[in-house]
Amino acid sequence: MAPSAVKEAEAYTEKSDGHTNGTTELRLEPLKNSGSIDHLEYVDVTQVIGREHTSAKIKEMLTASNSEQQLRDLAITICERGVVFFRAPQDDLTKHVTDLLGKLTGRPEENGLQVHPLYNDPNNIPMADGTTDENIYVINSEAMKKLYKTMKGQPNESSEPRDLGREWHSDSLFENCPSDFSFLRMQDTPPAGGDTLWCSGYEIYDKMSPSWRSYMETLTATCAQPVFKSACEAGNYEVMSPRGSPLNKDLEFAPVHPVVRTHPVTGWKSMFAGVGLHVSKINDVYSYEEQMIREYIMRLITRNHDCIARMHWTRQACAIWSNECTLHAATPDTHLVDGVRTGVRASGIGGVPYLDPASKGRHEALGLPFN
Repeated sequence: MAPSAVKEAEAYTEKSDGHTNGTTELRLEPLKNSGSIDHLEYVDVTQVIGREHTSAKIKEMLTASNSEQQLRDLAITICERGVVFFRAPQDDLTKHVTDLLGKLTGRPEENGLQVHPLYNDPNNIPMADGTTDENIYVINSEAMKKLYKTMKGQPNESSEPRDLGREWHSDSLFENCPSDFSFLRMQDTPPAGGDTLWCSGYEIYDKMSPSWRSYMETLTATCAQPVFKSACEAGNYEVMSPRGSPLNKDLEFAPVHPVVRTHPVTGWKSMFAGVGLHVSKINDVYSYEEQMIREYIMRLITRNHDCIARMHWTRQACAIWSNECTLHAATPDTHLVDGVRTGVRASGIGGVPYLDPASKGRHEALGLPFN
């Protein structure tokens, strides 16, 4: 973690550690939904995660007389539900909307949209209009194989079946300031497959016993991602820097984040950095203890499908999610139908993750039963 990020975290600990000075006030007051988009038709994907708007157009929200209020309420809904889908074909507003969602919910003023570290890589493909943008990441199933060819542990076609549990991640977890909102608009879809799944970090936290929740709150994880350095060296190009925040710079890709964090918009605790693609090490535990912790968290994900929202993509449909309370995983099965999945994604950069000792889990905050 960058020195300034460490100082920010330490200052917060001194200011509001409820275990030492008795304060019960949250660091940030949760934002309240005004109901300005309640008129939009929707269905909830499960009781705890996901909402799908079947016919709404994001462009109409931008042109409404109360557009700022509607977009703020959309952002709050995303933070409460984890991910929101827009099924009807949408205009390409990916970058503009992602930036507004962060600004309207208190993103640090000095932060903006993510710049992908490997933007200079020639294997990145342009957008549909032939242009490139450092704030837009074009997701293409074939291009990604070339982009991440230096990543260790890449699957071999002749090897045993792939462990898809490894695919779970939150965007930019490898940065000192990870992503807040991400917006993916799908341009081309294969005949079948290529679905994306999201898991509620709120619910995974609440699935644990009180003693396990307390223990998890004491842990941190190193979230290193060495592939960016190796890719730059192999391609002989410079890494992008800074990347959406003054704290995200150079080859600093090994921050320490809390395993359980507090969502700055809702004030709820969420499982954050316990498993997944970008978590390289859970700190201050023995290797066999780390394995047990990772397997336990993954078991909660795989055995509780009420925690999962699944998106079967259709052309020009969109998903917007909060990385501060969800993990997501693409389903890498498009090769089975000789299909290519292409979409454009923008991600905002939020603040330094923290665990507020005065915060509560979603179930406790809403007065919901735990079983």
